[in-house]
Amino acid sequence: MLPYFTREFGNAASRTHVFGWRAEAAVELARERLAHGIGARDAREVVFTSGATESNNLALLGAAAAQRGRRDHLVCVATEHASVLEPCRALARGGFALTELPVDRAGLVDPADVARAITDRTVLVSVMWANNEIGVIQPIEAIARVCRERGVLVHCDAAQAVGKLPLDAAASGVDLLSFTAHKLYGPKGVGALYVRSGRPRVRLEPILHGGGHEAGLRAGTLPVPLIVGFATALELALAEREPEALRLAALRDRLLARLRAGLSGVFLNGDAERRLPGNLNVGFAGVDADALLAGMPELALSSGSACSSAKPGPSHVLKALGLPDDAVRASIRIGLGRTNTIEEVDAAAERIIGEVNALRAAKGAESRTEPAA
Repeated sequence: MLPYFTREFGNAASRTHVFGWRAEAAVELARERLAHGIGARDAREVVFTSGATESNNLALLGAAAAQRGRRDHLVCVATEHASVLEPCRALARGGFALTELPVDRAGLVDPADVARAITDRTVLVSVMWANNEIGVIQPIEAIARVCRERGVLVHCDAAQAVGKLPLDAAASGVDLLSFTAHKLYGPKGVGALYVRSGRPRVRLEPILHGGGHEAGLRAGTLPVPLIVGFATALELALAEREPEALRLAALRDRLLARLRAGLSGVFLNGDAERRLPGNLNVGFAGVDADALLAGMPELALSSGSACSSAKPGPSHVLKALGLPDDAVRASIRIGLGRTNTIEEVDAAAERIIGEVNALRAAKGAESRTEPAA
């Protein structure tokens, strides 16, 4: 990325001088590398955005605008990221019908439920490839087949899946797929939307206007250094994806085993098998997750989505699983990544066990205290 911050500082949209040409060449090479990495058939199917949130908004709002007056129904899943749920709900406030599909106790949506939800007015179905909170991997290919049979677009938020799971955009049958660099250890502030080419054509209206960039789908000067870093990050992630997935799954399982060995009342949220290798979402009976996290600020843990942290409240994902309120409030999300070691996992387990025991002891002492007369 460094040369494109300094000596190669041209604007990729400048067509009249060599500085712009070199910037454009870097962008187009990155586009080709990203397309190859996600299994797109054509590099032009990759549209650059500021991240998965914008990609999701472009897919949903853009498809709805392109079909307004002809189709006015959207389908999504109750456990979707806020950047899918909120645009869908905004469209519903503007006159669209919206169906939010339930999930089972493991967090999975049934493709048969998708089929039943589709009507002749349905514009698009949006289903997350892998959940950001509970790591559950949805049956995307089966859902895409249902949508294709009914002539409905299928969009997939794949921010958590790209670079971590076997993923082929073209083979999966999805029409639109959102992904982002920072989930791959790339730079923050850049993402992309895969827009399938061919027939039937995927029609989108832009949500940003002002320059006709990205084949008219996304106006704005392209951040060349970020795009270059995005492509490199994906290639690095894919080069080590399989051994890293095995390593992370082993660390995740070790962490869960140590927590269960040291504590009673530990429960796993989400399917035990169909989940991201580095995701662990666990609850501790009788413990308030916010109090638990407050006691361990040196550990980067959360009680929900990082993108929702500005909106306090129980996790909508855990509530969609049908968990009682006390179980929702007792749950934390743990993400394991490339730099984590066995020693760190063991230390984190001991730290969590100690804090859970302290909170339970304090709660027990409080419950035994007689109220003042």
